[in-house]
Amino acid sequence: MSDSIEIISWNLNGIRAVAKKEALRWVADRQPDILCFQEIKATEDQVPDDLFDHHYPSVTVNSAEKKGYSGTMTMSALLPEKTSTANEIDTMNEGRIVEQHYDDFVLFNVYFPNGQKDDDRLQYKMKFYDDFLAHCDALRDAGKSIIICGDVNTAHKEIDLKNPKANAKTSGFLPEERAWMDKLVEHGYIDTFRYVHGDIEQEYSWWSYRSGARTKNVGWRIDYFFISDDLAECLEDAFILQEVTGSDHCPVGIRLQC
Repeated sequence: MSDSIEIISWNLNGIRAVAKKEALRWVADRQPDILCFQEIKATEDQVPDDLFDHHYPSVTVNSAEKKGYSGTMTMSALLPEKTSTANEIDTMNEGRIVEQHYDDFVLFNVYFPNGQKDDDRLQYKMKFYDDFLAHCDALRDAGKSIIICGDVNTAHKEIDLKNPKANAKTSGFLPEERAWMDKLVEHGYIDTFRYVHGDIEQEYSWWSYRSGARTKNVGWRIDYFFISDDLAECLEDAFILQEVTGSDHCPVGIRLQC
């Protein structure tokens, strides 16, 4: 990784809706090296051709079996050596993972499950979490450096959402969900935004569409970049692009150079 690379992640809440709003036009100016999208809600043939005026030679779409639901997509100016959708973790075939192996790292673009529907769904989310971490740890044991990005669907600490006490019994801020994020960090994965910015407050990546939450900045930080600790010295910056609109989430990103 001799050159600086920028990776940006964004839960689009529907790629066709975002394209219709022309909410991806900023990409042509910024030209990140890799774009990771979650919740595209589209099959590969439904992805608009004219998202932005910038060409990415590698495009991987992992769509859910259920139409108009979930799905992930990675667009890269770098050519991966290997691409997988990790179906042994995404057992419900919801298009939740794009795993790509590059020269210097393995990149995971993940749309982690939401556990708010019912207890069964929460248990599926927790199993997904555990299976995913075991998969990453196995790659690390094999000598790989890891980058994880996407919508984790959990705010880690009280500082990561506006109203922690009111949401203490809500999936997305439950003790067991937060404990898994503690475990992720204990296993040697760094929350890049906190690593760079420390305990800066009111930095969120998702806002409810209700009650003008985004205007009031009543939000949650549930979109993350984690890197394995061997990449810490390569981390140049981590950021949240709150000014980018078009979804109920905003993009997050990192820059790396080794």
